[in-house]
Amino acid sequence: MNPMNINYNNMKYKMTCADVKNLPVTDVPEIVISGRSNAGKSSLINAIANTNKLARVSGKPGKTREIIYFDLDGKALVADLPGYGYSAASKEVTARFSDLCDNYFRCGRKISLVLFLMDIRRDPSEEDIGMLEFLNKTGIPYLIVFTKCDKLSNAELKKQLTSLSESFDFDPDVEIFAVSSKDKKGINDLKSTISDILSSI
Repeated sequence: MNPMNINYNNMKYKMTCADVKNLPVTDVPEIVISGRSNAGKSSLINAIANTNKLARVSGKPGKTREIIYFDLDGKALVADLPGYGYSAASKEVTARFSDLCDNYFRCGRKISLVLFLMDIRRDPSEEDIGMLEFLNKTGIPYLIVFTKCDKLSNAELKKQLTSLSESFDFDPDVEIFAVSSKDKKGINDLKSTISDILSSI
């Protein structure tokens, strides 16, 4: 089986949704990017698309408050979900983000793949653990993507990956990636795996 030929440079903004009733109708695979606030979702999207202008990056967590869709070369849709666990947001705002994400996952949408992002420097949060348990329970295919690896030395990175692997209940078959959107470390390997997975759908 040959991997799907995807031009990742041809990734474009499609639409923004604040309600699952307005999600786009599609007949292509849907890739979801999920993780806590400030995990680097927007930066990863830009790195995958080889640009710094596609997804809006903010140093302030909690800026993504709706589901933002991107068209991936006409071969897939990429859904950037609001980050969870932003403690500085009001309870009302936090509840709204949570409801939007919960409704998204439970509305019967066919999800082909989840990129589950975590900042390599942070210990798993309760929300991270809950998301992992949900993915394992539902059987939705996912990849673990540890971000911001440029912030650690090689020795620190190896130690942290070992620690996180021991503290997290990963599916034994799940693939784990350590990436840096800043220096593009691991990005090509991630894109290659995404192409392989889309080819098998």
